[in-house]
Amino acid sequence: MKVIQMYTGCLAEAAYYIESDGEAAVIDPLREPGPYLEYAAQNGARIKYVLETHFHADFVSGHLDLAKKTGATIVYGPTAQPGFEAHVAADGEILQLGKARIKVLHTPGHTMESSCFLLIDETGRETAVFTGDTLFIGDVGRPDLAVKSDLSREDLAGYLYDSLRNKIMPLPDDLTVYPGHGAGSACGKKMAHETQSTIGAQKQLNYALRADMTREEFIREVTEGLVAPPQYFPKNAVLNRMGYESIDQVLERGRHALTVREFLAVAETKKALVIDVRSESEYVKGHIPGSVYIGIDGQFAFWAGALITDLQQPILLVCPAGREEEAMIRLARVGYDHTLGYLNGGMEAWKQAYRQVETVENITAHEVPARLAVGGWKLLDVRRKSEYDTEHVLSALHFPLEQMHSNLALLSQQGRYVVHCAGGYRSVIAISFLKNLGFKYLINVEGGFQAIRKEQTLPLTTYVAQTTEL
Repeated sequence: MKVIQMYTGCLAEAAYYIESDGEAAVIDPLREPGPYLEYAAQNGARIKYVLETHFHADFVSGHLDLAKKTGATIVYGPTAQPGFEAHVAADGEILQLGKARIKVLHTPGHTMESSCFLLIDETGRETAVFTGDTLFIGDVGRPDLAVKSDLSREDLAGYLYDSLRNKIMPLPDDLTVYPGHGAGSACGKKMAHETQSTIGAQKQLNYALRADMTREEFIREVTEGLVAPPQYFPKNAVLNRMGYESIDQVLERGRHALTVREFLAVAETKKALVIDVRSESEYVKGHIPGSVYIGIDGQFAFWAGALITDLQQPILLVCPAGREEEAMIRLARVGYDHTLGYLNGGMEAWKQAYRQVETVENITAHEVPARLAVGGWKLLDVRRKSEYDTEHVLSALHFPLEQMHSNLALLSQQGRYVVHCAGGYRSVIAISFLKNLGFKYLINVEGGFQAIRKEQTLPLTTYVAQTTEL
């Protein structure tokens, strides 16, 4: 029997490949089926099941394409109502996989259809539980991401309390826990960096599994401190429930190497958004006027989802050579299926055809105090709430990047803003999107808050250690 965790850092997401005696199951696959098909082919196995722990909100699952290409049965837990052919399993139902078995454990709370999958090996021993977003390492799933529900988050938290205590905590202490996400995911708030643990360890270390914790305490602790989820979450949840276009069609539409003239024509006629995915230093030095920046070497998919409000938005790409399809796939993982092509030759081709480029003014942390002292410039901190609460410049206006569109009223288009994040990646993203919205006076702090803190030329709040990452 094989169990392979396939972890994707950009989304902090874990999919799983399980194989026994020539039959395989894939749990919570990403959008592209290729990696799972390759595992099965390498081992001469047939993918029999695609197991979905719930209707995901933070990414578009690959269940439909994988099932279509393999003939596998898509399986959900009780109460799920998918808009496509799937098997809705009963609580406690056993799925035979080669010589192993998988038991469905209905664990409502994160969403009402949420379920875990208990792996029983060829000898009949319970060996692992795949917990999806019900139980993370150090945390549990947030109870406010259901596709559509007349239940409050407090109601869902109550269901989650019961699910954990009735279905998960009674499992053997030595049972391996394989969660759906790790630290960095917005599906929880206190996730550890480890990507697996045991039931026994989680009983000792996970705040939500305290033996003496009352239902009321659980509901309060699980719901307090939650910030609004990124705007793309409910849209992805609907796609996962109702269906979506094949990734093959998405890639076919996007595999167009466009000349500069063609690129400009598509941008104008299709009202396409130009996304530059190079490094922030390259974008700052020179980019196509009107383009936005989301670096492919950061949390590319997450920030695309957080900041591009329309899933139907036509997109054009400016990429490092050879990474064009990677960018298309990562956009499709969060539901952006309308990439129409990429600039053949990248920025070098643009510079050869047009001398005109835009730049971003960059200043060092040492220069920030002088800039803030004249001309009405204000310091804009685009980090997450948890980072800001831990420590920030006393004069800084907090403007978290993932809530940009809902907080625009805090800013003036004629305002002058010196922008920083932790290290420089998010501040360049923020500046590019604000410029796209008509803001003109924006300066980036090179090295971000890390450099400001090291420079010690601006007054900071007292450092407060934080264990919660929202």
